[in-house]
Amino acid sequence: MISNQILQTTIEGLKGITRIDLCICDTEGKVLATTFNDAEEYESSILAFVDSPADSQVIQGYQFFKVFDEHQLEYILLAKGGSDDVYMVGKLAAFQVQNLLVAYKERFDKDNFIKNLLLDNLLLVDIYNRAKKLHIETNVKRVVYLIETQHEKDVNALETVRSLFAAKTKDFITAVDEKNIILVKEVKPGETYEDLEKTASTILDMLNTEAMTKVHVAFGTIVNEIKEVSRSYKEAKMALDVGKIFYSNKNVVAYSHLGIGRLIYQLPLPLCRMFIKEIFDNKSPDDFDEETLTTINKFFENSLNVSETSRQLYIHRNTLVYRLDKLQKSTGLDLRVFEDAITFKIALMVVKYMKYMESLEY
Repeated sequence: MISNQILQTTIEGLKGITRIDLCICDTEGKVLATTFNDAEEYESSILAFVDSPADSQVIQGYQFFKVFDEHQLEYILLAKGGSDDVYMVGKLAAFQVQNLLVAYKERFDKDNFIKNLLLDNLLLVDIYNRAKKLHIETNVKRVVYLIETQHEKDVNALETVRSLFAAKTKDFITAVDEKNIILVKEVKPGETYEDLEKTASTILDMLNTEAMTKVHVAFGTIVNEIKEVSRSYKEAKMALDVGKIFYSNKNVVAYSHLGIGRLIYQLPLPLCRMFIKEIFDNKSPDDFDEETLTTINKFFENSLNVSETSRQLYIHRNTLVYRLDKLQKSTGLDLRVFEDAITFKIALMVVKYMKYMESLEY
């Protein structure tokens, strides 16, 4: 459970303080971490000590200690020397490793709990019982951030996120698939959605500069209880998908700002096809030429203002009116009329959604 690197760092630190050589082996005598060279020579002595009833013993000038995890023997620790001082250092080292086991086990259990919580794999009674056992507060306000990385299993990105938030005991960093990092973050009193967006931008900037990776960040709504965390996670997932379809120019997307895109995303595809057939009569916006599409998009950007649109397109007002008339003849929709403009805008978004969903099927 504990990496060999952590064990090595621990005993090197202890040696630096006590000047006593230490070694940690598994129950089969394999050396996991050591500060001296000939540790492999003691394999047979370690195996004999494993089978003995003693918790500590002096063998061949070394103090041997057993390290348990809830009565299960996990490691054998060797301390070089037979004096009382060496015995005391060995006991302290064994105690330190035992505490590491407890800490890492709790971290693993918390990670496992958060994953199951996000995926709705727990009964309500289990959520509160396990949260209490793991010392996780249940009535803290939280929000879920979903960070999609460019590459699968991006270790650099994960470590960067951990360095930002892992020190905060009420925040949790985990993953339920290969490409997404999940941050369950505590929301402090007075924090607003604007503050949450700033946090998302900080994550984005840090990953761009530190981990050298491009990411998309989405987040759900603030929830008041631990049982509602999975809802915020589902919202963040939806925000990530809706952002890809309708707001591809944005790298940070909030569920609370999805607008009409959220409604379209939840429409069944047969209904979308029926709607597009009704509006465009078996045509598709893809059939429009680049000039027409540019005109439509710029017209919407300028809130249906003919003068401002023609100015930004560097064309005469009459030219723009001609293009809009031509579009009206082919579709039956006059974009200068608010109701027709709304219908057309929704139709364009529905087509985008259909394309995205159809691409997932292949």
